[in-house]
Amino acid sequence: MPSDRLMRIHSPEFQAMADRVLRVTALTSRLNVLPFDDEEGRAAVLEEILGRPLPPRVTIYPPFFTDHGLRLDLAERVFINQNCTFLDYAGIRLGERVMVGPKATFITSGHPVDPEERRHYLTGGPIHVEENVWIGAGATILPGVTIGKDAVIAAGAVVAEDVPPASLVTGPKATVNRRW
Repeated sequence: MPSDRLMRIHSPEFQAMADRVLRVTALTSRLNVLPFDDEEGRAAVLEEILGRPLPPRVTIYPPFFTDHGLRLDLAERVFINQNCTFLDYAGIRLGERVMVGPKATFITSGHPVDPEERRHYLTGGPIHVEENVWIGAGATILPGVTIGKDAVIAAGAVVAEDVPPASLVTGPKATVNRRW
């Protein structure tokens, strides 16, 4: 499901993802109990999680959570504050100089709205955050979103649609769109 599509929950692809989630959950548990000044230890565990070394001048403050890791692509000079979550199975790309506030959440997968399909499929879409974006504390970025260069996502905002470059996004208010 690395791109916009459905994945059947009872499938070999889903089982492989579930196995990876268990492995990465164990790795993030290990990462999040290391002493903060153990930079070498943190770098080694993050390399296992991401499948490659961190790019130059990337900062990740623990606790840090991801469910897959191999599809989290961080450019140089990315800053990720404490207690952030990256559910990256469909892919997350953070461009250069992106700053992520504490408790921000990036989610690339979900379930269909239709109640009959909900327990049988996952849906998903990649998240792309372009250069020099600031994601505020507690913001939630949903599947399939692209955030344009120099944009600011305010604290607590829920981003469900693409964000144009050099714009400010605010607003956590939920709205009922339809009923069934």
